[in-house]
Amino acid sequence: MDLLLAKAGEPHTPLGHVLDKTLLDVGVIGDLTMQMTTMVMGAILLVFLLSRSAKRIQTGSEAEGNERYITKGRFNQLIEAIIVYLRDVMIEPVMGEKDTKRYLPFLLSLFFFILTMNLLGIIPLPDVQNIIGKIFDGQTFFGLKMNDHFAVIGGTPTSNISITFGLAVISFILIQIHSFRELGILGWLDHLTCGLCRGPKFLLLVVPVVFVVELAGVFIKPIALAIRLFANMVGGHVLLATLLLFGSDFMFRGASPGAVTAISLVSGLAAVVITFLEIFVAFLQAFIFMFLTAVFISLMSHGDEHDHDHEHDSEPISPPFHENHEGAVKAAH
Repeated sequence: MDLLLAKAGEPHTPLGHVLDKTLLDVGVIGDLTMQMTTMVMGAILLVFLLSRSAKRIQTGSEAEGNERYITKGRFNQLIEAIIVYLRDVMIEPVMGEKDTKRYLPFLLSLFFFILTMNLLGIIPLPDVQNIIGKIFDGQTFFGLKMNDHFAVIGGTPTSNISITFGLAVISFILIQIHSFRELGILGWLDHLTCGLCRGPKFLLLVVPVVFVVELAGVFIKPIALAIRLFANMVGGHVLLATLLLFGSDFMFRGASPGAVTAISLVSGLAAVVITFLEIFVAFLQAFIFMFLTAVFISLMSHGDEHDHDHEHDSEPISPPFHENHEGAVKAAH
């Protein structure tokens, strides 16, 4: 059990599962860390899998007959179902058809990238590498010396506030680009004053206060996205590592073997339950980050398309033909 506890600075700390590890000092550029390598490898894996799925999802040649419309493979069918659900049920009702077509590639890329980073953190890659390094301690393979700190890939990139903040900055820039494109500078300023400048004159007194609050909200919204994702990833992994720590000799040094075994079984069962919860949270947090970005984009739109949809919704619905026919017959009698 001790080998399952990743070490980061101090032995037997649950923070080892979320703290980053420096692999190489690059000098002026900065340090190459384990979470960086994980993020790059995860991005390469994501591009490969989604590119492969896109070929399976697209319509095949006419020689295949009706089979060309069927997506091949369970994984590809799952990807297609997720994309269709997010587009038709979650994004388009919020953003409208025009903005959905424009921003869907970015929103889906954001969702699948965060999801991949979250799921990679659930896989105990650093622990497996540390165990292998412990087994072959002192030996050298491909120029790398094996030890119990051998891990070079693993961890949860989204448990690093720098990475989540970088994702939030990208969303922030896109939101502001959309705002200026849709509203213009004057419209953007009018949005930040909630239109009070066009209202009664006595409301001009509160315009500075409203402007400051709304302007702060422009920056607070993406910051909240970064902190929410970071906090959820850190909290879940620290809890999971703490449960595993209960079965180590470090926690129960000198205790009877029976007590240690019983506590290890209970903590192990709880860790399994928390792992399934972590999988759910990985999907949930990826969806929340993506969906709130879509909401923030839609808030800076004119809303003409939505108003047009509401006009159609408010039109009176004519009764079915048979009801009209029945009423006409009664009137004739």
